[in-house]
Amino acid sequence: MGRMKTNFHAVIPAGGSGTRLWPVSRVARPKFLHDILGTGSTLLQATWERTAGLVDPAHTWVVTGRAHVDAVREQLPDLLPDRVVAEPEPKDSAAAIGLAALLVQREDPEAVIGSFSADHSITNTEEFLSVVQQAVAAAAQTGDIVTVGITPTYPATAYGYIETGELLRLEGAPTARRAAAFVEKPDAVTARTYAYSGGYRWNAGMFIMKAAVLVDFLAERAPDLHAGLTRIADAWHTADRGAVLGEVWPTLEKVAIDYVVAEPAAAAGRVIVIPGDFGWDDVGDFDSVAKLRQPVPGEQTGVSAIGEDIDVIDVDSRGVVLSETGRLVALVGVEDLVVVDTEDALLVTSRAHAQQVKKAVARVAEAGRGELL
Repeated sequence: MGRMKTNFHAVIPAGGSGTRLWPVSRVARPKFLHDILGTGSTLLQATWERTAGLVDPAHTWVVTGRAHVDAVREQLPDLLPDRVVAEPEPKDSAAAIGLAALLVQREDPEAVIGSFSADHSITNTEEFLSVVQQAVAAAAQTGDIVTVGITPTYPATAYGYIETGELLRLEGAPTARRAAAFVEKPDAVTARTYAYSGGYRWNAGMFIMKAAVLVDFLAERAPDLHAGLTRIADAWHTADRGAVLGEVWPTLEKVAIDYVVAEPAAAAGRVIVIPGDFGWDDVGDFDSVAKLRQPVPGEQTGVSAIGEDIDVIDVDSRGVVLSETGRLVALVGVEDLVVVDTEDALLVTSRAHAQQVKKAVARVAEAGRGELL
């Protein structure tokens, strides 16, 4: 499958601390910098490899925290120096993607951008590329915001949903539908209704649109945020960049692009959804890791082991072990256990309680152990 037309740009937001994946994921080295699935590539590298099927490095941007720039450059040797946008502090996706859109627009007023998170897993790359090609075609034709709606495989309560409407019959985007509404994370009963109705898709947080369209939406819906980002973009290629970024960035509203742009745009009938079924997961906790890293054929064990030179013994056990220490880990008679062994912290939990790891991180912070966060 060939790359996209020349005015398409891929934006990779690489942020967040991944507290549910502690103690592997830390503030100083978040989950996207780790090979947390044992594939041989970090989540960031896997995202880069997928986007390489869409665009060349000249049209690939990474937005990340200032503290992570060196690690990002080390992991992505083909990333061009002027394609890194360094945030002084986390401000969520509206500021990150909005600034990238402004910078892209100034290079190419007709550009279409696509935002693809650095910390997600996709198993069927060819299908992913096909879906994104449809999304770019729909965005270019209509001037609407296009998102990808993942076909639900179970009644997830950890994801938001997109209610889909009529088929639009767009050229180059045969599966495109109008997005009727974005729906918050549901309770278990509602999730079952959504998942089995056929009319809802998981919200994967992928947005494809003309850069100018996003900039206009920000100007209308979040004028203060738009004004601040514009000041930064105005100074980007000048000697004042650092001073303006340091002055303006801390004042920006911390808000997700879903809330400030996508949801009001959907209410106004300006969002299109392309259904996708390509093995997507947001790798949000260790239960996701366990599902994605099942024992490979030939492994005579019920335990998935992730790490270099990892040494695991299991007796009548099932689960997943991540180790960075080289220590022997022995499991005896336990089911669906998660063991994460790092040099300065050990986590033992179950897959059923994986979402609650963030509570342990909060307790670590309350105990004044900031060096472990």
